[in-house]
Amino acid sequence: MQRRLTAAFDEFFSSERASSVLLAVATVVSLALANSMVGLSYTAIWEREVAGLRLMDWINDGLMAVFFLHIGLELERELYSGELSDVRQAMLPIIAALGGMVAPAAVHFAFNAGTPTQGGVGVPMATDIAFAMGALAMLGKRVPASLKVFVVAYAVMDDLGAMVVIAAFYAAKLSFDYLGAAVGVWLLLVLLNRRYRVMALPPYLVGGAAIWWLLHHSGVHATLAGVALAFAIPYSSRDADTHSPSHRLEHWLHRPVAFGVLPLFAFANTAIPLGGEWGQSLAGTNAIGIMAGLVVGKPLGVLCATYLAVRSGLSRLPLDLTWRHVAGAGMLGGIGFTMAIFISNLAFAGEPAVVAQSKIAVLIASLVAGATGYLWLRFTYGFRRAD
Repeated sequence: MQRRLTAAFDEFFSSERASSVLLAVATVVSLALANSMVGLSYTAIWEREVAGLRLMDWINDGLMAVFFLHIGLELERELYSGELSDVRQAMLPIIAALGGMVAPAAVHFAFNAGTPTQGGVGVPMATDIAFAMGALAMLGKRVPASLKVFVVAYAVMDDLGAMVVIAAFYAAKLSFDYLGAAVGVWLLLVLLNRRYRVMALPPYLVGGAAIWWLLHHSGVHATLAGVALAFAIPYSSRDADTHSPSHRLEHWLHRPVAFGVLPLFAFANTAIPLGGEWGQSLAGTNAIGIMAGLVVGKPLGVLCATYLAVRSGLSRLPLDLTWRHVAGAGMLGGIGFTMAIFISNLAFAGEPAVVAQSKIAVLIASLVAGATGYLWLRFTYGFRRAD
């Protein structure tokens, strides 16, 4: 059965595919500059203070809130009219995402339990949608449309899980006054949506900025304001591809996020001076846990969880997918990049050497996972269907 893709999904897939190329270029250029003769000047750019915050903080706390808003809008679309709108159909990517989060975290924990780097357990949990879509795009018609939808759906759920992890485990000392005020503003936006059906975007964007400011002072990471705002903005599944405020904003954000926010994030967060002993740092338990979690834990978690879901009758594979496709999807899920680097910054705040080690491990693991997943789907033949 050939799946029909919506216009919104096609646009999203195209922007993510192009973004993956730009992200790769930004990463290579940033690493090269950081380790060149202008390295000190280049890395100092991101440490420069602007309006009370480092430029890197404005990117990681401010612009990444826009990225999280985009992810939240994608998740909203999937829940209302996409792959996650039907409970039985949604169970497959949801269970795959759970397996793909738990297994890598367990692998990292096995290497780091009781050590100072135990807090990095969340680093290998999430999937980078842009690079995963880029790898699938390179495969062209060799992979069915259902695989693209499956990977996007479970990757979005991965990101949702990562957001929950950030809120639950990487919050600083909480200020309940600011947090309560943020919740109050969000409830006001929900009231504008559900009770008064305000369809203009400006009130929601102003409210979202207020939520960001309040969360920034609350101890909860301010980027979560983007997710909260996404679920306050009106959405209508009847005109999902044309008129709803949620879709209009998602459509508008595709290119700024793909070609602005994410490349800037890559430039700022991969400006890593390697030094002469960077290879030795990868022998540490934290780096091993991250790399093993992404390269081994992620595909095992996705494949095993999906298999159990199908065998138990909770869900079934789309008719044009085989276990070869699921295994390859799990391998591509090991491309952690954006969210893995983001959580590295939170998990080891104030420990620049450990942050750098974690980022290098993420980059290496993401490269291996992407290449392995691509080659698997390109050249191998998989298992028989079990449903």
